[in-house]
Amino acid sequence: MIEESLTRLDLTTPLLYVKGVGPARAAMLEAKGLKVVEDLLLYAPFRYEDRSNVKTIRDLAPGEMATVLAEVRSTKLSGFRRRNLGLFAATFTDASHAVLNGKWFHGGYLADVFTPGLKVALYGKVEFDSYSGSLAMMHPEYEILSADEDGDASLHTGRVVPIYEAAGKVTTRILRVVMNRIFESLARVDDDPLPAHILNQLKLPDRSTALRALHFPPPDSDLRLLNAFRSPAQFRLIFEEFFWLECGLELKRAKARLYPGIAFGLTDRVRDRIKQMLPFKPTGAQKKVLAEIAHDMAAPHPMYRLLQGDVGSGKTLVAAEAAIIAIENGYQVAVLAPTEILATQHYFYFKKLFQKLDYVTVLLTGSSTAREKTQLKKIIAAGLTQIVVGTHALLEPDVEFKNLGLAIVDEQHRFGVEQRQALMEKGAHPDVLVMTATPIPRTLALTIYGDLDVSIIDELPPGRKPIVTKHVTEEKIEQVYSFLKQQIDLGRQAYVVYPVIEESETQAMKAAQKMHEHLSRIVFPAISVGLLHGRLSPDEKESAMEKFQRGEIKILVSTTVIEVGVDVPNATVMLIEQAERFGLAQLHQLRGRVGRGGEQSYCVLVTGKLNDTGRERIRTLVESNDGFYIAEMDMKLRGPGEFFGTRQSGLPALRIGNILRDADILEVARNEAASFVAHPPTEDDLRRAVEFIRDHWQRRYGLVLVG
Repeated sequence: MIEESLTRLDLTTPLLYVKGVGPARAAMLEAKGLKVVEDLLLYAPFRYEDRSNVKTIRDLAPGEMATVLAEVRSTKLSGFRRRNLGLFAATFTDASHAVLNGKWFHGGYLADVFTPGLKVALYGKVEFDSYSGSLAMMHPEYEILSADEDGDASLHTGRVVPIYEAAGKVTTRILRVVMNRIFESLARVDDDPLPAHILNQLKLPDRSTALRALHFPPPDSDLRLLNAFRSPAQFRLIFEEFFWLECGLELKRAKARLYPGIAFGLTDRVRDRIKQMLPFKPTGAQKKVLAEIAHDMAAPHPMYRLLQGDVGSGKTLVAAEAAIIAIENGYQVAVLAPTEILATQHYFYFKKLFQKLDYVTVLLTGSSTAREKTQLKKIIAAGLTQIVVGTHALLEPDVEFKNLGLAIVDEQHRFGVEQRQALMEKGAHPDVLVMTATPIPRTLALTIYGDLDVSIIDELPPGRKPIVTKHVTEEKIEQVYSFLKQQIDLGRQAYVVYPVIEESETQAMKAAQKMHEHLSRIVFPAISVGLLHGRLSPDEKESAMEKFQRGEIKILVSTTVIEVGVDVPNATVMLIEQAERFGLAQLHQLRGRVGRGGEQSYCVLVTGKLNDTGRERIRTLVESNDGFYIAEMDMKLRGPGEFFGTRQSGLPALRIGNILRDADILEVARNEAASFVAHPPTEDDLRRAVEFIRDHWQRRYGLVLVG
């Protein structure tokens, strides 16, 4: 049965039935999400090596990159007692009888790998070893040429070779052999899922050709293009992945627009109330964004809009304007924030803004007492409050609104899509406005927040001066303190922030307490120094913040609880201790807490010893105040998955495409998908596309649910 299936593999054949896989390897591959032949064909090499320069040892020349097929003659491990820290050296020979030395630092583990008589392929840079007087390779790549696979030796040398990430004990070499066997036994993949007109228009290779070239590039391939993931085959497969993702999102958006929603009236009274509330003249960007939101709210189907804006650009003010539209039409507004401190900040902000309009604003969080919660829930259900601000506590099943018309979600990347859904279900298809201060490129935003339209505030309120950012090392802290003192003597205020590292909030709290004591007793005995950290009760936090806002506290020592939502225009210095322990986006957020008034503001980054990534991070901040540039650098340094918190944001785990590296292809795919869904060549083409997405994408991502 198994022998028979070998001759006719297809894309859905379980990997267990591919020659050379077997149950143990199949289990390791499955742990990587690779179950059937198609999964493995889409498992792209992460880089390629040109091993076409195969030479005998005698013909090698110092300075060149080359591949040799040789036999181990002798081995030696010298150096430290801890085996894996030693220097491992081996001598190799081949039919030319010349000798080549191979050396690996920290290579103790190789003592069990290389044994005399073993046949290997070595690939690396040839050097002259003055110690032995012969040629050597330092840390060459190696592959063991086992006797039973000698026929496959040509897969591993003498060509451009794919390098895969191993799956358990399934090495890059085994993967190459298995891939080759799949191509030998696979019927040609003639059924190309991409629409024919797109293939022709973009001059893309067909799927079968692209898959083969992905794993075994033709001899004339450009190595530079391959390693940049821009060969024609890679482009086609990355485009295909993005195209189907974007088609799914377009269909999902189109479906959402079919729901009946609330058509809010934009009356003169609404406009007057907005004017009454505004504390200053809005910027051009704020006006443009409000017009987009108002247009959506007036439509008879639900609004799903993402409001993006850099730190301090006035997103919350725009959200308040949208709230007035809903309230003046007789509806309630819910504001969902990820943390208690941020929810509290929003509560104070909205309460102050709406005081003159006589709207009732309430706050519901996890630390509200049981009695308070019961009272608040009654008021909300009876429709006696217009604005309800809260944390996850708002999502509890017994929180009922009389008539929820608008849901505002802040810092969406901290919530899952399900949580947003739970809030929406508390009303009859309310409008949804999602806010984020994590600036990400527009196409990326449209992909990550797939069902949302995007508005961007790309202008700061008038009179704001760019913040001056300086980097100093720990030993110069005295100079920083004297600068801090100058600013306070000028009547300004300052923050001193300590990092919360992973789960060690207690550690950060102790560091902050110690610093508070040091600053208040020794450095600034005549200046009032406050303390704010996560372990304080909500009342204590509120009291510390209010004193700082009123100017009674001049220096506020804090853990990162002030990261978002605090607005003290008189604070002009942000001093960040151990800045190397913060991420770029977080540092940018913290810096955005100052520079909110008309005075020049400063951010001082104090660091210990920096590694390369840390240095790059600090340099980026010193050079730029542009949130988009900073977010891009952050993604480059951390990778898209970690940057977005993939599991939370619903960002798909792509197989070949990389949402950061391939942003240009994503843009092309998005435009093609939008055009295809809006104007399919035929109804039949659209039906086939929907079926393809349902079969392939829901199984993989559970992300694109199309009806």
